[in-house]
Amino acid sequence: MTDADALILHRRRRAVIEALKRSGPQSAQQLAESLGVTHVAVRQHLYDLEDRGIVRAVERPAARGRPKKDWELTRQAEAFFPNGHGELAASLMEELTKVFGADGLARLVRERTAKQVRAYRARLTTARSLDERVRLLAEARSEEGYMADVEAAADGALMLVENHCPICDAARACSGLCAAELECFREVLGEDVKVERTSHILAGARRCAYRITPSGARS
Repeated sequence: MTDADALILHRRRRAVIEALKRSGPQSAQQLAESLGVTHVAVRQHLYDLEDRGIVRAVERPAARGRPKKDWELTRQAEAFFPNGHGELAASLMEELTKVFGADGLARLVRERTAKQVRAYRARLTTARSLDERVRLLAEARSEEGYMADVEAAADGALMLVENHCPICDAARACSGLCAAELECFREVLGEDVKVERTSHILAGARRCAYRITPSGARS
């Protein structure tokens, strides 16, 4: 195998990993369709990733016939995504609390949030609608490693979805970080907008999701 072939193979396996990260457990056929490759090629990648402990197959009940076989990421797959130097950040949070107390840590979180708000507001200055504001915010969050997408709920509400949390370890050590990020989104998107967190990675969900609607709209 040439270096070029090896690079292509690496990119295709990475594409499989990212597809599972973004959309959750899927069958080999679903992955093949979303990636635009053959079912056989996807299965080869999945078997190789399974041997490396990066994915695993899970059987789910089907309406009829044999159980459905889906593929999902294991914890080892987290190594492929930014983690914001999680262990170091968590350790620093603990030490800051010891040295400056809970009030000092809260002040640090507020300063971080204020900086985020300024940066996101600057990013959103060209937006002409709520949809544009949310999409620009998602772009900014993706650049920071959150793998953010915007989806439409069945009732028309916008969903800001973050498929990865690069500060997860730090957030476990300091729950105020997650609360501050929710408040940050509310400030950035404006007083005329309602933002609710509907899924939370730290609560065991696969991803964090925020439901965004104009104020006064039905939840």
